[in-house]
Amino acid sequence: MIQKLVGLVAAFGLLAACEAGEAALSERDGGALAPGLDASGQDVDPMLVGQRLMAAGEHELALKAFLRAAGDQGFTAPVLASIGTANIGLGRLGQAEAILRRSIAVDETYVPGWNNLGVVLLEQGSWGEASRVFQTAFALDSGSSVEIQQNLALALAKRDQTVYSAPEETDFALVRRGAGDYLLMSTQE
Repeated sequence: MIQKLVGLVAAFGLLAACEAGEAALSERDGGALAPGLDASGQDVDPMLVGQRLMAAGEHELALKAFLRAAGDQGFTAPVLASIGTANIGLGRLGQAEAILRRSIAVDETYVPGWNNLGVVLLEQGSWGEASRVFQTAFALDSGSSVEIQQNLALALAKRDQTVYSAPEETDFALVRRGAGDYLLMSTQE
């Protein structure tokens, strides 16, 4: 009985110390709250939390927030585009491309999904497809976004700079190695 009482007293003491520590932390950093909570301690939209984390460069935490949003809202075009964008920030371009393609499949008019897919394609060197994707984003946005205009201009410039070199002139010879077995060899040294 005494051991249980001592354990309860220790637990309450530990709880009081934690509350005092949280109050000191809150005062020290200007009353900052844990991500996902507002001043009253209520949940904040995980999409908003993810966007703030992306702005802070915390792409892994933003991805987790966007996945929570998917649990709350479903895999909507904005949620998928946000997940794809977080993957871009993490350097996972293949995953980002697949998720962004899903985003525009869910809603073909969702401009950020088109724009971010274009960014991924541009990063991967697919300049022709990137320019077509940016043209779609530009048309859906009615040309009002400066960022999309700049992305489109960059993709078109990259596409137009692509130079195909002529194949080298190489002489080849067929060399017989046995009955019906031939080897193609270059005659240049």
